[in-house]
Amino acid sequence: MRDKNQSNQWPLPALLTSASAAIADSLLRRAFGWQARRSHPRRTVQVRLGISRLRMPVSQRDCAISQRTVMSNAGLWIGAIALCAFASGCKPDDSPFKAENESLRKQLTKQESVVTSLQDGNKVMHQQIDLLNQELRDAMKSAQSAKAEAKAAAADLAIQAVQAKKLSADVQKTVAAQAAQTIHVEEKGTQTEDIPRPLSTVAKVVEDTLSRNGYHIKVSIKTDQKAVYVTERKVSPPASLEVSGSRNQYVLSLHGLPSNITKLNVKADFEKLAQGGRILSVSAEEIAEIERSLIREINKALTSPSKT
Repeated sequence: MRDKNQSNQWPLPALLTSASAAIADSLLRRAFGWQARRSHPRRTVQVRLGISRLRMPVSQRDCAISQRTVMSNAGLWIGAIALCAFASGCKPDDSPFKAENESLRKQLTKQESVVTSLQDGNKVMHQQIDLLNQELRDAMKSAQSAKAEAKAAAADLAIQAVQAKKLSADVQKTVAAQAAQTIHVEEKGTQTEDIPRPLSTVAKVVEDTLSRNGYHIKVSIKTDQKAVYVTERKVSPPASLEVSGSRNQYVLSLHGLPSNITKLNVKADFEKLAQGGRILSVSAEEIAEIERSLIREINKALTSPSKT
């Protein structure tokens, strides 16, 4: 089956090769004066068909080719052979692919450069972010340190304020004690009464009573065991010739005694005024009555439910 199939095919390369060989042989014989042997006209030769193994007898008369035929077809055959050789030796033109590859390579290089630039920029940005974060952490530490220092300073200031307040109170107490010891209220000629109330309660009631009756306190000295009040001079001008006016000033001293008893001394510097500012004489009994009237006002205020 294989030989049969091959016998039906005429491969072009084999035919061309066989034809070229025959033509070349004929041309060489003519060029160099070779002459072919004469053979018997009826002599047959075996001719192989292509690359197949089949052979068939062909007479030389049937195969004879005139010189004119060979010369007319030789150029055609040589051109065909040269064309085949040129076609087999030519390579396809790959210049468009080269240009495209070069363009793609340039684009790839450019993209790699852009990616590298972006990576560098990203690295710089991360460095800046890290630097800002570090500065923020430093600022927060500084703020916390300043806050702690301010808190400590405020605590120290509060302690100093308490100490200053305490010192001021101690100084005031010391000064008041010294002043109380220095100021001596003469008890002779004064109205005295022991009040069964603590010194602090009596002192508060004395201040309220003086203020309610129009006497402003000029000097006030208070300690734990003693209190002294000196009022400003209160003047009441005479209303007419028949009714005289007056001016008065109180000096009060309070002494704390055991069992929450307070000793109250009241001395009045009372004077009567006539028209023209003339001072009238006042008896000791009238002065004592002025002093007793103030003590009654103080006792009245102490017995009031709001004061007890």
